[in-house]
Amino acid sequence: MAWRGWAQRGWGCGQAWAVSVDGRSCEELTAALAPQRLLGRRFNFFIQQKCGFRKAPRKVEPRRSDTGTSGEAYRRSALIPPVEETVFYPSPYPIRSLIKPLFFTVGFTGCAFGSAAIWQYESLKSRVQSYFDGIKADWLDSIRPQKEGDFRKEINKWWNNLSDGQRTVTGIIAANVLVFCLWRVPSLQRTMIRYFTSNPASKVLCSPMLLSTFSHFSLFHMAANMYVLWSFSSSIVNILGQEQFMALYLSAGVISNFVSYVGKVATGRYGPSLGASGAIMTVLAAVCTKIPEGRLAIIFLPMFTFTAGNALKAIIAMDTAGMILGWKFFDHAAHLGGALFGIWYVTYGHELIWKNREPLVKIWHEIRTNGPKKGGGTK
Repeated sequence: MAWRGWAQRGWGCGQAWAVSVDGRSCEELTAALAPQRLLGRRFNFFIQQKCGFRKAPRKVEPRRSDTGTSGEAYRRSALIPPVEETVFYPSPYPIRSLIKPLFFTVGFTGCAFGSAAIWQYESLKSRVQSYFDGIKADWLDSIRPQKEGDFRKEINKWWNNLSDGQRTVTGIIAANVLVFCLWRVPSLQRTMIRYFTSNPASKVLCSPMLLSTFSHFSLFHMAANMYVLWSFSSSIVNILGQEQFMALYLSAGVISNFVSYVGKVATGRYGPSLGASGAIMTVLAAVCTKIPEGRLAIIFLPMFTFTAGNALKAIIAMDTAGMILGWKFFDHAAHLGGALFGIWYVTYGHELIWKNREPLVKIWHEIRTNGPKKGGGTK
């Protein structure tokens, strides 16, 4: 056949170009070749593509949270919201999806400990004033007529009877309860899955690393985590102090989620994670490392006790086995990352990070004492 030229069907936007072969249009040529079965369907398909110069676009299928047995495992777990209909779009280059979370982890950890150092400075500075205010308040209470059955007085009495650690974690527990209630609002389900579950295949990567630390879908999951946090709160605050503990807890939540990201990308098992378990594992590991001879017991089996050191070894062994064998009921990578961070921090991190906060505190002291310097003046 000879190609005689081009026939334009129109010059307007959206108009198509067609090819004329031996004076016949593409439709006529295709109809003439249809009875001939020597070349079959392949030749017709070839002619149709040549006539229209069209190439079928490649469709990129979105990837769900997980497939096959992994997806079934997530649906069976009562700790994770029902996300089988949620569509995620994993990056074609998975390693690149870890760059932003890595920078966020490093930056957030530095900001958390820097803020904790400034918080401690302000607390020490106001402690003297609080002491005199307390003396004044006690004197006023002694001359003020007391009200019987005052609800506010009972609350203050309960609050003052708590340890420093228990008062510190009360705000954390309240935040977890609030987020748990938000999960019960049907209109917020998409928002909660987007921002309060961490998944390296999600479009939002950084903020869920922190927000998912306060997120629980199951009441039992939240109750168990908050009970462990309440139980270890007094010990960890006595070891680190209120300010350092808060920096450690928030940083541990982000770091454990980053380790979870790495594990999911390495294995290709994408799926949502949520809960405070990674941060609580950091607290538990720090206490068990500092007090290895302490006696612990399981809440449902109080008659069986064991040392804190042995408990930590068993937890690390179980989470390591869970990662290797691919158990999916818990996020074992996040648990293991949190535990290792807790061990590292009380062993080396406290010396490397917290004891080197003096330059930052001096800068803050200069700002608070002298105020911002005014430009334009002469010395």
